Formats: sequence, C-alpha cells, structure tokens
Amino acid sequence: MKKILMATTVGLLSGTVMTTQVAAPLLAQENDGAGSVYEQLDLFGDIFERVRAQYVEEVDTSELIEAAINGMLTSLDPHSSYLSPDDAENMQVQTRGEFGGLGIEVTQEDGFVKVVSPMDGTPADQAGIEAGDFITHVDGESMLGLTLNEAVDMMRGPVGSEIVITVVREGEPEPFDVSIIRDTIELTAVRARTERDAVVLRVTTFNDNTYPNLESGLQEQIEAQGGMDKISGIVLDLRNNPGGLLTQAIKVSDAFLEKGEIVSTRGREVQDGERFNATAGDLAEGKPIVVLINGGSASASEIVAGALQDHRRAIVVGTKSFGKGSVQTVMPLRGGGAMRLTTSRYYTPSGRSIQALGVSPDIVVAQPARRPQAEEDEAQTNRPTRSEADLRGRLNNDSLSEDELKQIEEERQRAQEVSRLREEDYQMAYAVDILRGLSVMGRNGTE
Repeated sequence: MKKILMATTVGLLSGTVMTTQVAAPLLAQENDGAGSVYEQLDLFGDIFERVRAQYVEEVDTSELIEAAINGMLTSLDPHSSYLSPDDAENMQVQTRGEFGGLGIEVTQEDGFVKVVSPMDGTPADQAGIEAGDFITHVDGESMLGLTLNEAVDMMRGPVGSEIVITVVREGEPEPFDVSIIRDTIELTAVRARTERDAVVLRVTTFNDNTYPNLESGLQEQIEAQGGMDKISGIVLDLRNNPGGLLTQAIKVSDAFLEKGEIVSTRGREVQDGERFNATAGDLAEGKPIVVLINGGSASASEIVAGALQDHRRAIVVGTKSFGKGSVQTVMPLRGGGAMRLTTSRYYTPSGRSIQALGVSPDIVVAQPARRPQAEEDEAQTNRPTRSEADLRGRLNNDSLSEDELKQIEEERQRAQEVSRLREEDYQMAYAVDILRGLSVMGRNGTE
C-alpha cells in the first residue's frame, strides 16, 4: 500500500514539475504579448497628445477619441462600428418601425456607400434608387474615405429638406444626380394582398411588428377569400428587404415550419454557438409557398429564405441574395453610446454559410428592365380591337349556357389580370403561376 501511495505522490509531483516547466514559457509569452499591447497603447497615447497639442487647428478631444474607436471597429468588417448616443437612439427608433431619412439601407464597399435596398414607399424608392447603386456624392461633396456612420450622417437632415445624391449604376455610362426630399419613414413591416388566388405577403423589414403583421395580414386575406381551401398558396416577397431583427426572422420561418432547425449561429468560442428550432404549427396549413428574393434581400431575409429552402418548404424564385451571413450584437457603452460588433456567423439548417455567397434561388428569374418604348407598346397592346362579336348581324353562339358564357368571361378577365401583373412585376407573376400550377397538380392528384 505504501508503494502505491508513494508512486501516486511521485506521479503528482512529476506532473506538477512538468506543468510548471511547460507553463513558464507560455506565461512569458503572455507577458510579452501584454507588454506589446501596453507599448502600443502608450504609442496611441503619445500620438493623441501630439495631435491635441500640435495639430494646425484646435481639435475636439472627444470627437478624436470617438473617431479612433470607430476606426478600430470599422477595420474589422463593414458591419462593426461605434454608435454615438444619437445614433444608438436612432437605431432603437428604427427597430420600432418609424424614423426620419431617405429610406435606404446602405453598406460600404471599396470606400463607397452602396445601397443594399430602398425601402418600399420611401422617398428613395419613389425617386428610383435601386439595390446595388453606389452613392458617391451628397450635395456635391464626395463621400470617398468617410466611415459608414459619417456617410449616413451626411444624408440625414430635417424632414422636408432637399438632398441631391450622385449615383453610379451598373449599365449607366455616366454618374447621375437624384434629388430627394427627406421625410419621416414609417415602415409597414408586412403588406398583405391577394393576386388571383395566391396570398402575397410583402415583408419590407424585420422589426418588432413583422411577425404580428404577417400573422394578422395572412388571416385577413384567407377570410376575405372564403377560407384556406380557396387559396392556391402563399408568395413571401422578401425582395429588397435589408433584414433586421434575428428574433423576427426566426418567428417568420417558424410560422411555416412544423419542426427542425431554422438557423444556427457560431461564434469565436464553441460554447457561444446557438441553435434555433421550429415549433409545431404552420400558418399556411401545408399550402405551397414561393419565396421571392433578389440582390437587395439581406441578413434576416436570407435566414428565412435559406430555412424554408433547406426544409423544402418553399420554392425560392428570383436572383441571388446579398450574402450577409453575420450577426451583429449591439452592446451599450457608458455615456449612452453603443458598439455594434460582429460576434458570429449564421448557418442555414443544412449547415451552409451564405456569407459573401448569398442564397441561390431554385429558379432564377430576373426582373426585365422596362424598355423606353414600353409605354408606347403598352398603349398599342391596350388599343381596342374589333372581333366577330362586334359585327352587326353576327350569329349568336347557341352551344353554350349562360353559366358557361359567364365562366368564359371570368377566365378572360383572369387572363387579363395575369397579363397586367406580368407587365407590372414579372417575378411576382412567375411566382403566382408556380402556385397555380402546384394547386392544379394537387387537385388532380386527389381526384
């Protein structure tokens, strides 16, 4: 027994010695690393003092420190940044669904401000700003070299005031100016309507109101159509939706999924990862779903599209999405400001990251550019034409009953509506046609 105890003790002592011998160099390395950091902080302090004391003009030290902090954060990635107290307050207001401005979601690319998407019905949308546009100047002043927050500040101003932005657009040979009147932006998170027998849910943003609006809007349209049996399916329109709250993206995905993973996030440390799963219940009661996306669909929009696509719950139609696959955490700071820091990447249920890749649609359908002569062509198309039915003394068709004639007329009107929709929104018409086809196939399969 004594021999066993001695061996155990020796083993413990040997382990302690070995651990100490290994840890000593590591501790020295950590001290060296800390020393290097302190030296660099001393260097920062020296530079700060020299700028404060010797710069050609007197500087505001608080602005200087804020600029240094923001520079540190923006050097990490385009979505990390420092928020001043005013910016932090504005962001909280925006998530509640009402704020002042132009109505565009922007990011930064190659030093320029790039439009992720214009928001429906806002001044920017009405002025013709498109996803992918680059804004190079504001009121003639260049935005090159500014941080994203500084660029956004330049575009802000009193409601009712005019701003002139210079836009560079792919396919346009020269930059062009766009005049916009600033306004209060009141976002309706979800607009619901019916196209033929398909319910269209236009989701413009993911804020606190998104899921409640979606649920109530869907139920209203179903009731207006006379019940779920009268609905061919749902079009979830996420085009030009720049994203928003992760929690709302999860709720919207869960609304149409019975089970399974919706999204997972993975941070720097394994223990920081999270996984979000669907709960039982499908607002669409199994009806087919088409999700519309384009290059302006980002972040939370891509979470929803990716989740429904991976579970084969929806057919994704349109063009490749923006590709923002990272999660930002907003951390309050002393003085009322905040830090927006990228803390994790998110992954779709199949384990794919869409960062810089985007969600690829199952069916690629581009929105045709409206040709300059489109209005003239439309006028030619809509010009009244004469047919046999217009001729005086024509023979009547005695082979059809009044009900059959009425049905033919209704089908003719539906065809005209389809033609109108295809002219106004080709992608939406395509989505509605898919749902119509799936509905017909479903009926034939049950007969």
